[in-house]
Amino acid sequence: MKIRYLPLIAAFAWAAWPAAARQGQEPAKKEQAPAAAATQAKKEYVGSDTCAGCHDEIRTNFKKNAHIILETTRSRGWEGKACESCHGPGSVHAESTSPDDILSPKKMTPAAIDQMCLACHKNQQTQAGRVQSGHARNSVPCTACHNVHKAGEEASARQFRRPAGINRNCQGCHMDVWASFQKPHRHPLPEGAMSCTSCHNPHGSFLNRNLRLASGQQPGCFQCHSDKRGPFVFEHAPVRNEPCTICHEAHGSANPRMMTRHEVTNLCLECHSNIMSPPQATTAGGVAIATHDLRLPRWRNCTACHQKVHGSNVNGALLR
Repeated sequence: MKIRYLPLIAAFAWAAWPAAARQGQEPAKKEQAPAAAATQAKKEYVGSDTCAGCHDEIRTNFKKNAHIILETTRSRGWEGKACESCHGPGSVHAESTSPDDILSPKKMTPAAIDQMCLACHKNQQTQAGRVQSGHARNSVPCTACHNVHKAGEEASARQFRRPAGINRNCQGCHMDVWASFQKPHRHPLPEGAMSCTSCHNPHGSFLNRNLRLASGQQPGCFQCHSDKRGPFVFEHAPVRNEPCTICHEAHGSANPRMMTRHEVTNLCLECHSNIMSPPQATTAGGVAIATHDLRLPRWRNCTACHQKVHGSNVNGALLR
């Protein structure tokens, strides 16, 4: 053989090697496929008592969890198989004791965990919109907030009974929001008189930031501040057309009325400046009249005179 043909022979051999390798692997895969199918076919439900043989501590804690109802309620279809309602059939795992033979949320994707939980909880009103919520879109699974195997003070079900427990869980991720609650004027969350879920539904909402609704499509703020709901004869347009947060900082503010600006004047002039004065009978727009010398402190507090800034039934200028 001439030396000049050696590179050509080597090229043909290199090109033919993957095909030969695949031919060698295909029989192996064909042998493994029936074996895997047989393994899946052998998986059967063994009952929670079998699980307790190795996981006695988890079993003891689970008895204090609300999911224990699965053990005794026949109508749900998991009587005596509460562990396997989430972890799947455990017969193979019981024999091999390998973690790879049992379904574990620790190894599942957030979407798969949500799908597992919603298999039972999807028809509950509070879970509406869970899949489209901000938490789901940001890959925050149900198990990020809810634990099933913890007991005592570590159990999420026990923590969520008190506002302080809910707030502690939320601030673990939303630290910037919790920092706002350290401002001098805020809703009383640090005192434990309210919880984050008083205003937000962590499972989902039709509004941004998972805000709750009061009634119909109205913001949840009206659940407590119903006197600002109206309707009024003379309305302040933002109350009807904009969210409350266009003027108020709900988490915390330096302003006693929890305004987004420290001084009320600066907030009001964001709309009531550089536009034509409105007719006297309306309240929309308009620059401050000539007597309003904003250099003087008495004129820089708009709400000192316009006390009914959310709406009035007797005065178009919202004075009373």
